[in-house]
Amino acid sequence: MPNEPRKLLFASGNEGKLREYCGLAQHPGRDLRLELLPGFEQIPEFEETAPTFAENAAGKALYYGKHAKGLLFADDSGLVIPALGGAPGVFSARYAGPGASNEQKIAKLLKEMRDKRGPERWAYFVCVIALVHEARPMAVVSAKVDGEILDEPRGSGGFGYDPVFYFPVWGKTFAELDETEKNMHSHRGKAFRRLLEFLG
Repeated sequence: MPNEPRKLLFASGNEGKLREYCGLAQHPGRDLRLELLPGFEQIPEFEETAPTFAENAAGKALYYGKHAKGLLFADDSGLVIPALGGAPGVFSARYAGPGASNEQKIAKLLKEMRDKRGPERWAYFVCVIALVHEARPMAVVSAKVDGEILDEPRGSGGFGYDPVFYFPVWGKTFAELDETEKNMHSHRGKAFRRLLEFLG
């Protein structure tokens, strides 16, 4: 009988992230099945109160790992703009308040950026992934990608701040890149490939 695919659980309710990770996991010769942690929505939410992406990712993985059998990973990612003192940073998902839509978060960001010009519009995305095996720490990997913030959204793909994050290498926003292009260059794609290298 053929061996069962290796299963990797993801501790998240973010469907946009899940789609990207599933795309990255589908690769010829790679026997990996990515699934959401069963019952994730019923588990009391982990409070992301740490000041760094790495601490939030590790804390989240250890917390949800107690509810999982086998390998589980969690991530923390966000947009960092040095000209705004590092904001939105670890508060990227909550930048415009709890439950705010992507459009509301982008609107707040563009308002904060309205007087920024040139190098002040430089920004980068960060992704940190923490891997555990039944709440035992295994690895922490990270990656970033540089870009700049546009004056208005462009493109309909992706999620979060993608429509205003301009990637000079391709001359497009992340929301204008197709799935293959984005997975090749994104912070999430690069971090996940490092995780796959660790898993072997």
